[in-house]
Amino acid sequence: MSQPPFSPPVSAEKKLNPFAKPPPPPSEKTKPEKRKDARPFAWQPLTFRGVAAFAHASFKRLFFIQFICAAAATASVLWFVDQVWLPTVFQAIRQMPVEGEIRRGQLDWRGPSPQLLAESHFLAFTADLSNEGSIHSPGQIEILFHQKDFKIVSLFGFVQYSYPPEYRIAFNQPELQACWGAWQPWIVAGATVLLLTTFFLMWWGLATVYFLPAWLAGFFANRDLNLGGTWRLAGAALLPGALFLTGTIVFYGMGYIDLVRLLLAGIAHFVIGWVYLIGAVVKSTTHPAAASEKQNPFSTPTISK
Repeated sequence: MSQPPFSPPVSAEKKLNPFAKPPPPPSEKTKPEKRKDARPFAWQPLTFRGVAAFAHASFKRLFFIQFICAAAATASVLWFVDQVWLPTVFQAIRQMPVEGEIRRGQLDWRGPSPQLLAESHFLAFTADLSNEGSIHSPGQIEILFHQKDFKIVSLFGFVQYSYPPEYRIAFNQPELQACWGAWQPWIVAGATVLLLTTFFLMWWGLATVYFLPAWLAGFFANRDLNLGGTWRLAGAALLPGALFLTGTIVFYGMGYIDLVRLLLAGIAHFVIGWVYLIGAVVKSTTHPAAASEKQNPFSTPTISK
């Protein structure tokens, strides 16, 4: 019998063929395919996509970013009080007599009346026992002390409160200066904790109000959002407005804007939160099921038996 001709192995044949196409490098074979629906990393709430990323982040990350914004807002408020209001308050204390108090709901004033105690562009204090009204300050906020009550006057009107009859309140220079020197660290610490707590409670409360309408909008828009993720998204959407208001407080303290513009900025910071909430829902990732249907428009639905 005749034997079949010898055929070299495939590897030898490829080795002998100089025109054979070389195999692709291993890096190209093992390179993972990039997902088109990859979720962004949540680290900043300044853009719509950045806010939308918090829908898939943890609560700890949202809390960390909120704490940074709350610390900045608290620092701006404390800076404003320390640099703008407190100097006027200390000046008013230095102008007080050495004796005086509020007892049984009445002010025992031992100095001349009316008397302008201190005045600045932002704040003014006046002692006017008989409410003569002969002294008017151009300050944006003026506090007038009458014999049985005190009045806070601003550009938008005034509010009037009676002195508490059950307390004795020092109203003289030595006691008020000593009281501030002894309680200053505790007052600053208490104000810091109070402001931080207020910001967190306000943001969490507004997020609880906003998240359900935002989730419904995302549901009908085929967005990959659940209830918890939408709540975190709503909480992050409030931070750009808070940062805007923080900067506005600084500008107000530096004298670049007046009290009316400050209040308008306070209203505008809520509107900024609404805009970021809507934009973040629009920029959220599409639900995987809706994305697959969109990529395969001619696929026939499978009928389960």
